[in-house]
Amino acid sequence: MHTPLFPIVEDARASLVNGTLYVVATPIGNVADISLRALAVLSAAHIVCAEDTRVTGQLLSRYGLHSKLVSVREHNECAMAEKICGWLAEGQIVAQVSDAGTPAVSDPGARLVHAVRAAGYPVCPIPGACAAVTALAGSGITTSDWLFHGFLPPKSTARCKQLAQWQDAPYAVVLYEAPHRMADCTHDIAATLGADRQVTLGRELTKTFETLRTLPAGELAAWVASDSNQQRGECVLIIDAAPAVIANNAIDAQAEHTLRVLMAELPPKQAAKLTATLTGVPRDALYQLAVSWKQGPADESN
Repeated sequence: MHTPLFPIVEDARASLVNGTLYVVATPIGNVADISLRALAVLSAAHIVCAEDTRVTGQLLSRYGLHSKLVSVREHNECAMAEKICGWLAEGQIVAQVSDAGTPAVSDPGARLVHAVRAAGYPVCPIPGACAAVTALAGSGITTSDWLFHGFLPPKSTARCKQLAQWQDAPYAVVLYEAPHRMADCTHDIAATLGADRQVTLGRELTKTFETLRTLPAGELAAWVASDSNQQRGECVLIIDAAPAVIANNAIDAQAEHTLRVLMAELPPKQAAKLTATLTGVPRDALYQLAVSWKQGPADESN
């Protein structure tokens, strides 16, 4: 680590509280994407709970850290919670990490955090890399609302049933998918939601062979099926909002009247949100109209 950064890490170490579980986000690929505060916690922790101690051991060694590692994974998370609470009772600093990204986001961690909080011990999340947010940031999707679903069912019938629920979704949907199911999954997305539905694939994000590409679902499915490289590594899929919702920027007279009335008493954001609830017109379109009224010539109705 570059010398000038040491004081910052030391300050972060000094602020740590004994008897606390720190939930630490780690890089999703590029090892340089770790925060200084995460390094402070991992260097000071008496125990680091890791999904795979070999993976976390490699990360720690890259930074010259030698904290004690114990395995806490999906199959032993509940059983280990009692032992971890005992360590916290002794005043030890415990860190929880997953193999990559933020613990408890489609990874182990949630059950442990729940148990520790229920036992009355403090939990402190250390923010950092998250594949879902990384993919969203690079997708160019403009829909302001999005749903994180995690992994779809592995079987096609159940997967299509879940996908069908988003046929008319006014929000984007962020999914994780196993590489060996990518071809089948993208095929099912196109078959269920239509070949023209926009989908973004984020694969091996932050790594050497990163993929970040947005295509109509039919084209994406064909591309993934024809290129075996796109069926390897860690994958994120983002299904854009339904085209009818995105295209529905035409605001009828009743919705416009409702928005004008509410803006007489409310800020644009609140007026747009309430108008959307009352009329079904997309909130984003209403908010943009409200802002244009505020920024334009004086509104004669106010």
